[in-house]
Formats: sequence, C-alpha cells, structure tokens
Amino acid sequence: MGDWLLSLVGTPEGARLATLLALTSALAHAVFGALQKGAHDPWMTRGSIDLWLAVLSAPVALFMVNWPSGIMWPVLLGVVAIHFIYKLAMALAYEKAAYTVVYPVVRGTGPVITVIAAMAIFGESYTLMQWLGVACLSGGILLLALRNLSEEQIDLRALKIGLGWALAGGVMVAVYTTYDAWAIRLSGDPFSFLAWFFFLTALDFPFLAWARYRRMTHPPRPTPLLLRGLAGALIAYISFGGVMIATLVGKVGEAAILRETSTVFAALIGWFILRERVGPRKLALMMLIAIGAIVVEFGR
Repeated sequence: MGDWLLSLVGTPEGARLATLLALTSALAHAVFGALQKGAHDPWMTRGSIDLWLAVLSAPVALFMVNWPSGIMWPVLLGVVAIHFIYKLAMALAYEKAAYTVVYPVVRGTGPVITVIAAMAIFGESYTLMQWLGVACLSGGILLLALRNLSEEQIDLRALKIGLGWALAGGVMVAVYTTYDAWAIRLSGDPFSFLAWFFFLTALDFPFLAWARYRRMTHPPRPTPLLLRGLAGALIAYISFGGVMIATLVGKVGEAAILRETSTVFAALIGWFILRERVGPRKLALMMLIAIGAIVVEFGR
C-alpha cells in the first residue's frame, strides 16, 4: 500500500485523496482537542492518550514494519522534539484559557506560515485566489478567537498566559506540519514512518502525567481517564496520520489549510457538547472560514 501512495504523489488522484484526508483530519483533530480540554486535567488526558498510542504502536513499530535507516533516526529525534514542544504548549494553553479561545488561536496562526514554508522548501506555488482564501480562513479563525475572548470571564493574567502559549502552539503547528511532510517524504516508506512516529512521539507525556498525578490532592479516577485516552489515541491516528499522508500525496500548504477547518468543527463541539456559547456572529465567522477553505481548494 505504501507503493500505491507513493504512486499518487503529484497526480490528480493524489490531490483528491489529500483533500479528503485533510478534511477528515480536521474533524478528528477538533474532537481530539475537545478531549484534551474536556472533563480531565489536560496534562492527564494527554498523558493517557500518549500511553495508549505507545502501547498500540509498539508492536507495529517493533515487529511489523521496517526499522528506520541510519539517516532517519536523527530525523525522528527531530520529530519527537518538535511534537514535545507542541504538546507542552497546548497543555499549558488549555490549562489557562477556554477551549474556544485557545483552539482558534492555535489553528489560525499556522496556515500562512505553513504555506510560506511549503513554497520555500517544497517549491509549491499558489494563485492569487488561493491567497485570498488563506486570508479569509486565517482571518476568520483569528476573529473567532477574538469574539470568544470578549466573552470570557476568567482571570485576565491567566488568559494572557494562555493566549501566549496558544500562539506558541500555532507556530509549532506550522513547524511540525512542514517538518513531518519533509520527513515522511524522505523516509520512502510512509507506513513504517507513521508507525515509528506514533510510537516515539508518545513516550514523553505519560511520564509527565504520572508525575503530576502523584502530586494531585484529588487525582481523577483511572478508569474514565484511561477510556478517554483510548478514544483520543484512536482519533489521533486519523488526525495526525491523515494529514501526514495528505501532505505526502498532495500539496503541503493546501493540506495544512484545509485541516484548519477543524476550527469550525471545534466551534460546533464547543457549542453542542461543551455548552460554550455560539451566537450569530460566530456562525458568520465559521462560514467565512469554510468559504476560505473552499476558495483555497478550487481557486487553483
């Protein structure tokens, strides 16, 4: 199947598959973000998710796919470091600010940086219409964050800290999207790369979560936390695996932009599941984000 994916690189069929995978990844990532912000401490949830990712990925990575070649080991170490910084920024942001404030800031910061990086590194090109779509999407996302911010009643200092970490998380989204796209192309074996990616990047947060768990006065019950982690791990395979394959068979920048429609899904999750307020202005901004994604896709 890896050879089939590689045969789709640069073809119209690959572009269509990339679009489908990026949109599927967007929905999965919105659910993933809501799980980390939901009922449990974000550090605990992320630790539980990574524990399951490590457990489920270990047999595949160690016994079922090819081991990385010599050059891929330092490349994978880079992947681990980048994703650790991203996860750290997200946990700190979710700890301080509301999901519907943090998530749009993170997702709105990355697309423009990713597109510029994709042009420089992968030689991709974008039309004026597509740039207009990027502006609509990123602008809509950031305006949605500002709208959510105006409704917050929490401590101002905590909010500023949360937004700072959210901006850092957004930068890291652009960094990991570009780096992962380069790494999976360099590997020449996408499924082996994904197996090792999920295994190695999941080894850090379980230890951080366990250390935090031991210091808690009222730690959460293990069973619900582990069940939430299992659900998050299964969703992570779709979210992160889907977008990486999309960047392999299609344009890196387009995949990154389409994935940011996750903000629309996140707003709907915040509205219907987390019971956060969504009014007509937010709905209008969600439509602007969706229109931006459509323009990017069909403005070639």
